[in-house]
Amino acid sequence: MRPLSLLIPASLLVLAAGAGAQTQPYPLPDTAPVSTVTVTAPGKAIRLMPDEVKKIAGNYDMANGWRLEVRGRPEYIDATIDTEKPMRLKAVSKNKFVSGDGNVTMEFNQRTGDDMKLSYVPDPSKPSMVSIPAQKAKR
Repeated sequence: MRPLSLLIPASLLVLAAGAGAQTQPYPLPDTAPVSTVTVTAPGKAIRLMPDEVKKIAGNYDMANGWRLEVRGRPEYIDATIDTEKPMRLKAVSKNKFVSGDGNVTMEFNQRTGDDMKLSYVPDPSKPSMVSIPAQKAKR
């Protein structure tokens, strides 16, 4: 009977962890603290073909309930989550885009042609990363 009494609190913890996804802070565009200096070599400029841009542009339904709108250009994308300020991400490959400070990454076409994964650092002062899968909205 003892193992059953431990199962209930454990299942409540699992439910609480899932509920926390909606309370995550939005990723902030280029939020590197001014007092931090990071030196990196500039990445090779990647330019996408117009048909590659069309494949990733559009609206995405994110797993945590957020809505993402992606507008593309050959060398970057502008991504807007809900009503937040747009984030500009540079193309580092035909399916991967990274913010200027490196805190936000979007990887498109992970498994199907219409999926995407957003990874970001919610608080630059703490070593953590959040990854949220998304699916292109069917509209």
